[in-house]
Amino acid sequence: MPYAPATRDFYDADSHIMELPDFLKKYADPGLRDELPEVSYSASIVTDEEVAVIMDQGGKHSPEHVAAQVALGDRLIETSKEIQALGAFDSADRTRAMDLLGFRKQLVFATHSVALPFSASSKVEPRLRYGAARAHNRHMADFCASDDRLMGVAVIPLDDPDLAMAELDAVLGQGLEAVWIPHRPCGDRSPGHVDLDAFWARLAESGTPFVLHVGGAPLQLAKAWMNNGRAPTKDWLGGGENLRTKDIALLHEGPEAFLTMMVLDGVLERHPGLRGASVELGAGWVPELLRRLDWVVKHWSRNDANLQGLSRTPSQQMTDQLAFTPFVFEEVGAFIDQSNPDLYLFSSDYPHIEGGRNPIGRFESSLGERDPSVRDKFYAENFLRIFPRARVTHPRAAVA
Repeated sequence: MPYAPATRDFYDADSHIMELPDFLKKYADPGLRDELPEVSYSASIVTDEEVAVIMDQGGKHSPEHVAAQVALGDRLIETSKEIQALGAFDSADRTRAMDLLGFRKQLVFATHSVALPFSASSKVEPRLRYGAARAHNRHMADFCASDDRLMGVAVIPLDDPDLAMAELDAVLGQGLEAVWIPHRPCGDRSPGHVDLDAFWARLAESGTPFVLHVGGAPLQLAKAWMNNGRAPTKDWLGGGENLRTKDIALLHEGPEAFLTMMVLDGVLERHPGLRGASVELGAGWVPELLRRLDWVVKHWSRNDANLQGLSRTPSQQMTDQLAFTPFVFEEVGAFIDQSNPDLYLFSSDYPHIEGGRNPIGRFESSLGERDPSVRDKFYAENFLRIFPRARVTHPRAAVA
């Protein structure tokens, strides 16, 4: 039996590729190949020795390793993690993993290969920034091409509106089903800048949602916030390069600011067909954001002409057009009670360890005795509001 119970449909809003070192170089334009960096695992729990073994095997897990992973059956998500996971970087193995997981569809994000295209540094040359994005998108499209359950996520930085538009035109012909946008200022622009309006319009017209995701902006706060005169705090993996206590406490600030600009600059108003999701950035901040933006617009619209043309409240815009994934340790049931059940999405984060050993069990505990219709929305229907083309109507196939 697969991990996901057959009693309902599960659409997974977050999963990952664990890229091998040549992930970008392999699909880069020949003239850029030597200038793009290899994917690095220095800021993860994956060791150089693990990567070296896989590369020495031709960029594959051994048949024995694959067989042991398949033998886990419905316990795959409990044990199969990071680069050793089934289907972490091999698309054929990912199909076998999907059979065992039992999810109808699964968004697939990169893990470490977005450092260059999403860099916040203005010193990154546009040809390298967008060349790296182009290589990523080609590779992601290839990885997801053989299994229609895999919904590949492109990456497009918005620092240069013309180059972003050119890459979007390429992406729309590659079969990728969402566009990951870095949740930071777009160079020296707000995401609601008039120079980017054609980009949002093209996404809306094509029915392609945008997504925000952890890693789309610097993970850590400015060094001054960490300077308290005491020994440096380690991150949650025991090192110093990932999310630390203060970082996770304020992780919401980036996506909250980005989506606030999308509302106050009228992007969602002008493009009611635009859909988006905030993924692996938590959701506890969402109910208060809806309340705050509603009263900001109500009171500040007296003096701000940009707000006077809004036909829907911010909370209605966001409920109509956006959705959010809670962390597995958050109380999504409480968030639903504080806002509404249309806003939140199930995610597994496979094969990252952050997703936990039993995400469905954790979310079920949080949902408690709430109505089955709330579960239907959380596990499937909210996802399908953002990604309507993803709906599957045929029965789930049996696991071989």
